[in-house]
Amino acid sequence: MIESLIFLFLITLGGVLITVSVHLIPVGGAPAAMAQATGVGTGTTQLAAGAGLTGLLVAVSVYALSGGALLSIVLGGIGSAIMIAIVMLVSNIGYIYGVGIPPASGKAVRDPITKDRQDIYVSKGTEGHGVPTAAFVSGIAGGIIGGVGGSLIYSLIYDGLLNFQTGLYLTPFAATTISIILSISIFFINAVIASYNIGGTIEGFYDPKFKKLPKAVLVSGIMTCVCGLMALYIIICLGGAA
Repeated sequence: MIESLIFLFLITLGGVLITVSVHLIPVGGAPAAMAQATGVGTGTTQLAAGAGLTGLLVAVSVYALSGGALLSIVLGGIGSAIMIAIVMLVSNIGYIYGVGIPPASGKAVRDPITKDRQDIYVSKGTEGHGVPTAAFVSGIAGGIIGGVGGSLIYSLIYDGLLNFQTGLYLTPFAATTISIILSISIFFINAVIASYNIGGTIEGFYDPKFKKLPKAVLVSGIMTCVCGLMALYIIICLGGAA
């Protein structure tokens, strides 16, 4: 019983971490694709899912090779951060050398980290463009947090399927497959919750929309808890009962 409660709590924690991470990743959507808004020119859910799935892929590989849950969680966060960092870097290269504009935010007169003035570099009629320093750092932090959250969920489900007192034998391949499917499902659920809460574009921790995070965390906690109960039910049915 205690193991089941700990499992449910950690699954919920992983989902909340994913929601927090989405609010940290700078996404500009279609306006950013036309260099009219700060952030990467894609959707919130797509970018967060891309980073999260990269971290999950790293976590699955590391867990399979080393068998260490903690190592897979840490490296999953690092892998996710590397992916989002590369995306933001390539975006900036395109904005700077392709469009010919400097990374700047229209939502802060000075960059919250470097304290450099930004407003004089923002093109008229836009909300900013590119991925400035504060948004870049925020995106890396979001990648780490999201990767850790997704990797934590995977590790818990995989470990539960294999190591709970079992009445039905599962091969490692079958346990991996089920764990990946459930982890991706929970990741997308939380990414969509965060996306709806943001309601468009966000630049990171300094964006006014970041203040809406507590509401998303509450909804994410409830939904992930429900998903955790479903995952626990699957584990009890397939892997035995705790």
